[in-house]
Amino acid sequence: QVQLVESGGGLVQAGGSLRLSCAASGRTFSSYAMGWFRQAPGKEREFVATISWRGGTTYYASSVKGRFTISRDNAKNTVYLQMNSLKPEDTAVYYCAQGSQRYSGEYSSQYNYWGQGTQVTVSS
Repeated sequence: QVQLVESGGGLVQAGGSLRLSCAASGRTFSSYAMGWFRQAPGKEREFVATISWRGGTTYYASSVKGRFTISRDNAKNTVYLQMNSLKPEDTAVYYCAQGSQRYSGEYSSQYNYWGQGTQVTVSS
């Protein structure tokens, strides 16, 4: 059974930074893509970023491109999301997810394991 545990969320002022982490266990971490999604109150879950199995390919939602950076450390079975220049509209529960293949895209259906989420709140 795969377990994904997010950490690093919290309350930050607009313009600030946070770094989310997601620790994985239960399946060969380095064989699969990883992604980050988020869900704001009253809204559907949306794609944020994805990274390929070895970290060589990344892809971002247009709303976060240039501000967020996804990375992974396969030796530590951990994926990260560095979030800079945060805006109030970034407020959401952030989820990490493990893809079903080495490369996964922006669709939830391309991911088959999900974490419990971590709350990020950006105040104006």
